[in-house]
Amino acid sequence: MSKRKKNWMQEHVSDPFVKKANSEGWRSRASFKLLEILDQDNLAMPGMVVVDLGAAPGGWSQVVSQRVKGNGLVIAVDLLEMSALPQVNFIQGDFAEQHTLDAVETVLSNREVGLVISDMAPNISGVKSLDQARWLNLAELAFDFAQQYLKQGGSVVIKCFEGEGAKQFRESVKSSFQKVHIRKPKASRDRSSEFFIVGLNKID
Repeated sequence: MSKRKKNWMQEHVSDPFVKKANSEGWRSRASFKLLEILDQDNLAMPGMVVVDLGAAPGGWSQVVSQRVKGNGLVIAVDLLEMSALPQVNFIQGDFAEQHTLDAVETVLSNREVGLVISDMAPNISGVKSLDQARWLNLAELAFDFAQQYLKQGGSVVIKCFEGEGAKQFRESVKSSFQKVHIRKPKASRDRSSEFFIVGLNKID
């Protein structure tokens, strides 16, 4: 095992959010990022329809499925397999491809989407400019999906990374939502450049 991987494993095992996720039954420490954002911005109400893009391993889907309850609906989409979760409809595929969108629309069955969430991040190459371009592409794809499927007044949460293109992307989101907040949850590691854009009340 490389020194870098050993250091990561040691940090992961001692991470308080990892320990808390294990003790509370969450699939991922990332669950705490979304929990904080949902509470800050009053998102994911009972009865709401939520689409989780890049959902595996299911930490965010697990959170929203508990928030929407009752007649709410959660659709999780990912290229990777994801173990089943109660009250979550999982679709394996690329949401940028039409056959996957067709599957999403079938599950929606004409219900309007109130919230789109995306915790997607690219596979890291180590080349900063390449990694930033890959992130930006994922963020833009998630934003395009939200613009297409969100109802008027709906909201979006998209993971982002500071760097080239981030400011312009924030401006794009601002043009489609009445309010936009930048969130850096406590569960985001200090060294990470990640942040989350929250767009509230989509403009029709």
